Amino acid sequence: MTTKEAAEKWGISERRINVLCAQKRIEGSIKADGRWSIPDSAHKPEDRRIKTRQEEIVFPETGKKPLPIGISDYRKVSVGYYYVDKTLLIKDILDERPQVSLYTRPRRFGKSLNMDMLRVFFEKTDEDTSRFFRDKKIWSCGRSYQEHQGKYPVIAISFKDVRCETWELAYDLIYRIISDEFARHLELAVSGKISEYDRKYYQRILDGNASENEVGLSFLKLSRLLHIHYGIAPIIIIDEYDTPIQQSCAADYYDRMISFMRLLFSGGLKDNPHLSFGFLTGILRVAKESIFSGLNNLKVNSLLEDRYSQYFGFTPQEVMEMAAYYGRNDKYQEIMDWYDGYRFGNSEIFNPWSVSCYFSEGCIARPFWVSTSSNEILKDILPDAPPEIFDSLCQLMQGRSVETSIDTGVVYPVLHDEPSCIFSFLLMTGYLKTVRTTVAPDGGYICEVEIPNREISFVYSREIIARNYRTRSARDLQDALFLLRREDLQKKLENFLLESVGYHDTSSESFYHGLMLGLCAIANGRYHVSSERELGKGRYDIMLVPMERSLPGIVIELKTGKNLSESELESLAQEALEQIRDRKYQTELIIRNVEDILLYGVAFSGKDVRVRSRSLSCSGI
Repeated sequence: MTTKEAAEKWGISERRINVLCAQKRIEGSIKADGRWSIPDSAHKPEDRRIKTRQEEIVFPETGKKPLPIGISDYRKVSVGYYYVDKTLLIKDILDERPQVSLYTRPRRFGKSLNMDMLRVFFEKTDEDTSRFFRDKKIWSCGRSYQEHQGKYPVIAISFKDVRCETWELAYDLIYRIISDEFARHLELAVSGKISEYDRKYYQRILDGNASENEVGLSFLKLSRLLHIHYGIAPIIIIDEYDTPIQQSCAADYYDRMISFMRLLFSGGLKDNPHLSFGFLTGILRVAKESIFSGLNNLKVNSLLEDRYSQYFGFTPQEVMEMAAYYGRNDKYQEIMDWYDGYRFGNSEIFNPWSVSCYFSEGCIARPFWVSTSSNEILKDILPDAPPEIFDSLCQLMQGRSVETSIDTGVVYPVLHDEPSCIFSFLLMTGYLKTVRTTVAPDGGYICEVEIPNREISFVYSREIIARNYRTRSARDLQDALFLLRREDLQKKLENFLLESVGYHDTSSESFYHGLMLGLCAIANGRYHVSSERELGKGRYDIMLVPMERSLPGIVIELKTGKNLSESELESLAQEALEQIRDRKYQTELIIRNVEDILLYGVAFSGKDVRVRSRSLSCSGI
């Protein structure tokens, strides 16, 4: 066949056939006298710009679609998996027409899947991709929106894997990612509209011979070439733009990375006449380094903004529909307790990763989201947090709220120098939620924040509070607690306070409460740990409800005093123990038929501790 005959047979352009032959993707094709000849038996190659359609997948036993755990391929998800329809994001974008949009959300809240959805919707290809939207909400919005489907060339980049220990390794990986995107547009290599000068630049990028400055200008250059070739300005999509920046901060090449990213982004997004739309996602808005300096066409959509708030994460209605689909309406309250609680703008939001994992894992509640990351930044900054920050974290662990200023443009290096920014970071990364937000006179935000749900309470105990305790000390304390070794527990608590904390750390009751709660909460997975809830005739301090019948239930009451004598401290511990019995804090454990119950009265005065304890059984109460 000639290229013209192959084009007619396969329903794609002759120019595309030439590109496929040049890529050696048509087996047996031969070039002679500047023309390609193609075997009659050759098959049409797969369009790599968007993967081929997947057949619908269902659970063999239930007939229900599986949930797309860890899959960000929109085509695959929308056809073969349970898809929560977020396509109205496209309508809102086309209504508002922001030239460049930045969406900042915590990890695993659907950013990558949404960006791939935008790519599939807008990208001009040889294939009719409208079929992936004809049964979605966007298609019912009318022809004026449908006309944008498959209309634009697209530059799509993801920096999610740029987690390198040195600048040289990071730059090499970024170059390869950019080079692969150039290779995805090989139609430019044979375009008759591209000058020889531009063709040589294009080839240098592909061959790995471009300079750092040329790579830094690649978004600008590639967008211009696509505009020339297609006659319509392209769309640029950059997913997880700040991942390399976060890693560079941890690995000490931050300045080099910021300098390069400033050139890359400003070239492609600032005053670029070859741009129809630009979309970026990340966790933080890296503002103070002027990565987006002078980018007056940038719309920042943080989790404090109401705009687009319902498109990242699951809304209550979407979770109820999912529960109904899988026949587990009875589990909605448990899902709320564990994975609800976020507030983006005015929208109540569930963690989509955890909700999906919950249904996929047989509706057994576990901390799914917090198990997907090593939380390097948290581990780095929190051990050095000053006492007032630690005290606030303890308040949060007790279910209380904290009022703090929030900087949506918080940057990584500042976290070490300005401890108050820790709360901004924790909010933006998904470890806090807003209860109330007020716009300050300077345009900033004053927010009342708290821990969103049980899952995040777990990570505070495991990754934050427990991080401030030596691991062996924590385990020894737990052993003494669970085995009712009162003297051992008292001694280890005193030693722990002497070795691990300063005098001023012990100045507030919330510190002791947070300390004990953190130590107990490490046992999450074996116990349901709760704090300061009304029960019986009062409000208990800490309760551990066992998840296995072989484990004891535990109730802990804490009391503090200043400059107490040994006898006064003993009396205070006994008073705490008697309060548990008098106010019937053990009632819930009795109702749950817990066979063995351990009661602890613990009194603190500075770094002195006294413990009184008692063991009960359901038959003996």
